[in-house]
Amino acid sequence: MSKRIGSYPRVRVSDGGGGVVSQVGGVLLVETARKTGLADALSVTLAPWRKPRAVHDPGKILLDLALTVALGGDCLTDVAMLRSEPGVFGPVASDPTVSRLVDTLAAAGPRALAAVRRARAEVRERVWRLAGRAAPDAGGDVVVAIDGVLVLAHSEKEDAASIWKKTFGHHSLLAFVDHGREGPGEPVAGLLRPGKAGSNTAADHIAAARLALAQMPKKYRRGRRTLIRTDSGSGTHEFLNWLTVRGRWLSYSVGMTITEAIHQAVLLVPASTWTPAVEPDGAIRDGAWVAELAGDVLKGWPKGMRLVVRKERPHPGAQLRFTDADGMRLTCFATNTVDVPIAALELRHRQRARTEDRIRAARDTGLRNLPLHDATQNQIWLEIVQLALDLLAWMPMLALDGPARRWEPKRLRLRLFSAAAQLVTTGRRRYLRLTRHWPWTQTITTAFERLQALPNPG
Repeated sequence: MSKRIGSYPRVRVSDGGGGVVSQVGGVLLVETARKTGLADALSVTLAPWRKPRAVHDPGKILLDLALTVALGGDCLTDVAMLRSEPGVFGPVASDPTVSRLVDTLAAAGPRALAAVRRARAEVRERVWRLAGRAAPDAGGDVVVAIDGVLVLAHSEKEDAASIWKKTFGHHSLLAFVDHGREGPGEPVAGLLRPGKAGSNTAADHIAAARLALAQMPKKYRRGRRTLIRTDSGSGTHEFLNWLTVRGRWLSYSVGMTITEAIHQAVLLVPASTWTPAVEPDGAIRDGAWVAELAGDVLKGWPKGMRLVVRKERPHPGAQLRFTDADGMRLTCFATNTVDVPIAALELRHRQRARTEDRIRAARDTGLRNLPLHDATQNQIWLEIVQLALDLLAWMPMLALDGPARRWEPKRLRLRLFSAAAQLVTTGRRRYLRLTRHWPWTQTITTAFERLQALPNPG
């Protein structure tokens, strides 16, 4: 007979317990919303949609939905997770009330969206001031990355259509503020587009850039302190012209399609002109080189636009494209940044790959599937997703340090938010007592103390 190893203890399960609170780590998000002023800001901007003698505030309902999504919910009825814990989340509206508010805001269209976005922009400026050196503008500049996101639909939803990747759904456009390697990114724009929307629709990229800039503190809305970074889908005349003529110019780093003109220009670049590509730590990247194309390679494009090309040995087994040359994989981007070595410019552009991490986090936070039918309803849902992602970015900025600041939503939920605690009321005060053996109890309590130490808004 074989010996059993690692068996689990036998337990009996029953109901009737009391004084225990689940999802107690969500109190970090609640305190973040309170200390940043997000709760008050949403209450003020959504006041026009509060009916006389209404019990529940529209701003609180929307914030409850954002908290639900941040904790892992993916539909409106998941707000029941908060409703079951009034000791932490307060009174939560019923499912019909929540659904009616979403319908009301969807019917209001641009007015409601503008109200939510105005609250987020107001709070974002305060968060960056509170964060100090942990804020994304600590280095004096801000990087905004714009990219398309495919959101699959598993049923017939308005504007869902077949997508070129042989799937069915919507082709949204999102923009994130890049926090670099030390933290997550903040969503600053979200356009819910039909599935048939093109990858290089200039009007949509301009709209996304406008929304993103409106979320920035005023000093970053014009001038070279903000960098717009995109892939080749936005490498169009209209978008680059818009970037060029806006105010005192915005800095940009925009991917470009390898055209025949660019391909021929690359073949004329002398071997001595190619510069080795570099890694973030300054080390030379083996098998990759960069060069700037001299002269007016693309006629009729904005004045001051520079074209930088990267050539790289393809990975073993990779298939070359018609636009590649001499067995090298070619990529190209345009920028208006001067007085910076081209290897550093290429590294800066290559770091747009972090946008894929932001998109993955968004899919894990309510964007895996759009739960409603009408496009206007799902646009409200997209704003709720962005609110949730804001909270998931702001809380680590203000309360966590070290590796914990880089934790993505799944890990935050597993280690912090899913913790349970005992709710004790004594001396007219309520205390959450977390178990000592939970490995991340100290992380939760320390983070909460840091949030409480922040000044109150207003």
